[in-house]
Amino acid sequence: MRDAESLDTTVAIVGGGLSGVALAARLAHAGIAFRVFEAGQRFGGRIAALDAPGGRVDLGPSWFWPGQPRLAQLIADLGLRAFPQHSEGEICLEDARGRVHRGAGFASMQGALRIDGGTVAVIDGLVARLPADRLHLDSPVRGVERDAGIVLADGRRVMARHVVLALPPRLAAGLRFEPGLPGDVLHRLDAIPTWMAGHGKFVAVYDRPFWREAGLSGDAMSRHGPLAEIHDASGADGRPAALFGFLGVPAAQRFENARQIEDAALGQLSRIFGSAAASPVLTSLKDWAFDPLAATGQDHVPPQGHPAYGLPAGATDLWGGRLHFAVTETAPEMGGLMEGALASAERAASAIIAAQSGVL
Repeated sequence: MRDAESLDTTVAIVGGGLSGVALAARLAHAGIAFRVFEAGQRFGGRIAALDAPGGRVDLGPSWFWPGQPRLAQLIADLGLRAFPQHSEGEICLEDARGRVHRGAGFASMQGALRIDGGTVAVIDGLVARLPADRLHLDSPVRGVERDAGIVLADGRRVMARHVVLALPPRLAAGLRFEPGLPGDVLHRLDAIPTWMAGHGKFVAVYDRPFWREAGLSGDAMSRHGPLAEIHDASGADGRPAALFGFLGVPAAQRFENARQIEDAALGQLSRIFGSAAASPVLTSLKDWAFDPLAATGQDHVPPQGHPAYGLPAGATDLWGGRLHFAVTETAPEMGGLMEGALASAERAASAIIAAQSGVL
């Protein structure tokens, strides 16, 4: 393990999700020294995937839309390929009694775009361009000090001129700050809902997209559950073949009930798409509400709509412009989306590069 002195840097980025690694890429391009400290065992944050036969299936965000130029440009720069969400075929509606109606509802994600290889391909592409010795997994941060930098969970201090908190505001609010941030700032950070953190996502992988053969799109809405909204999650060429659904069961009822929920979800997919849905080659239930690196207990009840995200009042120019926030919930635009994550990284990079230009 490196000693604390060897980890000193100009910019310490706390959090290795999309904002964190995108910011690192911008700083690397500008020639500014950085280190990324990620508490988990992988980079990506809420961008995650299930490794399945034939490819990967998204467990976190899947979609982006036309009119999101940062993400579109990044996909092109990384040599990745976008493709439209599959929407051809009949849509299903499961009523409150579990009866399935074909040709009902609407293709809610028609027009959305996905990334060949999954959204994790963006993370992989960014990380591959960064110096490996500047990236630190299994490195949770417990404190931030104005005159020092960051304090790791093992007690080591990392000196840094700038600290960027690239993690959900509610998690950031739980760090120890020295000197302490104004109470109203911490309260405002703690009040920002973490986008999608209260949700769970069930994925079922099959040997072929049999629902398409039956004239079904893979889209379904349900008032019966446990999945409230279902979509085709297959790859660009139909492989891996997969369906996924958002859980409609409140988080409090999901705790320690994963097996029962998975069994009920397969039963529901069978009702809607036929008996072949009962025999997947692989399943996964990712419940973000109980991921301590994504959610707090406050996130167990999702917001009713899309919050008006952005930096809260008082969260700019902290500690003489040395403490920054770069995460989608603090984005200047499209907060909550991957585009917002990139926008927040862009803003933080601009502030740091301008500050460093004044120092040199």
